[in-house]
Amino acid sequence: MFTLSTFRLLIALTISALLAMLSGCATTTAGGAVGANRSQLLLISSEQLEQTAAQGYSQLKTEATQKGALNTNEKLLQRVRAIARRIEPQTGIFRKDAPAWNWEVNVIDSDELNAFCMPGGKIMFYSGLINQLKLTDEEIAVVMGHEIAHALREHSREQVSQAIAAQTALGVGTAVFGLSQTTAQIAGIGYQAFIATHFSRTDEAEADRIGLELSARAGYNPRAGVTLWQKMINANAGGQLPEFLSSHPADSTRVQQIESLLPVVMPLYEAARR
Repeated sequence: MFTLSTFRLLIALTISALLAMLSGCATTTAGGAVGANRSQLLLISSEQLEQTAAQGYSQLKTEATQKGALNTNEKLLQRVRAIARRIEPQTGIFRKDAPAWNWEVNVIDSDELNAFCMPGGKIMFYSGLINQLKLTDEEIAVVMGHEIAHALREHSREQVSQAIAAQTALGVGTAVFGLSQTTAQIAGIGYQAFIATHFSRTDEAEADRIGLELSARAGYNPRAGVTLWQKMINANAGGQLPEFLSSHPADSTRVQQIESLLPVVMPLYEAARR
């Protein structure tokens, strides 16, 4: 005999399965040399999320400008933008449309150890990440490649889709079928996905793999990934965990993964240098 809770669980599982079938499983990127392939649950369009991301990015710039903290160090700004210009064309390896994104790169003057890339190519670096960890150009490139990889793989879109599916399965977001409340749900869920970047371990591993290949193809030595994460580990040991890693602290396992990828990406780096 079914109890009420069992019945609700069956309904939830049925709806979740139906959503997956209706949306279809897709992959947002090609695998590249590092083989980053995985099916994703995508219930909303890229355009919906990119519009929301652009609005959030614009708001963030406005707030930083009002505080006198946006792009105050011209030398640092040009340094970060020069690295981005080398990486952006390489994104076509994973997504043919990505090099034509409306890319934008800015720097906020803050002690915060943070960086991110919003959907559609909106990149923000915080000066504290570069200055306090004394990052080299190669290490900045690894960070940037990692953050760009999140955007290429549309991890935020996947997160929002998973949240919508979960809400729907619980009977909280049934309007998703009619899409009447989708925009509100994206706005409500998306901010944390954009700014806090609390991605899953799967997402982080993918971003590491793709990001390392991007930086290598752009002519930045991927061995910098090892020194970067060693600096992250030291920052964590000092009790100052980089914000964009707050849900998944850097550890020796991550260094080992990067080292395991070096035989794959070093030839790409050497070819780029030639």
